[in-house]
Amino acid sequence: MSQIEIRWKQRFENFEKAFLQLKEAIDRYEHLDDLSKEGLIQRFEYTFELSWKTLKDYLESNGVVAKFPREVLKQAFQTEIIDQGESWIDMLEKRNLLAHTYDKKNFKLALETILTSYYPEIIKLYQFFKNEQ
Repeated sequence: MSQIEIRWKQRFENFEKAFLQLKEAIDRYEHLDDLSKEGLIQRFEYTFELSWKTLKDYLESNGVVAKFPREVLKQAFQTEIIDQGESWIDMLEKRNLLAHTYDKKNFKLALETILTSYYPEIIKLYQFFKNEQ
């Protein structure tokens, strides 16, 4: 096993831990208070970061070089690892907006978008990597 292959698998281990924490928060969503919902948003943010970085390392292990998040997501879409490229680009663009959860409107929108749009895409990516192990 090459160093590059080892790296993506190690990165996946961290992504998996983050994903499972996000899943736990989403599974308990109905019972979360606002403070815990803010924690859910934080969990999403670091899960997203680890998802694109795991993609980057995985692509490199398959001979595809992409350095920046947008590049990585485009390559992942072109190689059919992800099938909703627009949703992933939206996650990338909105991650800074999610940090502004002190605004009640942004807070509710962020939660709704994570639950209905982003989380399902992260699940698909997680399952892809799980199958690649």
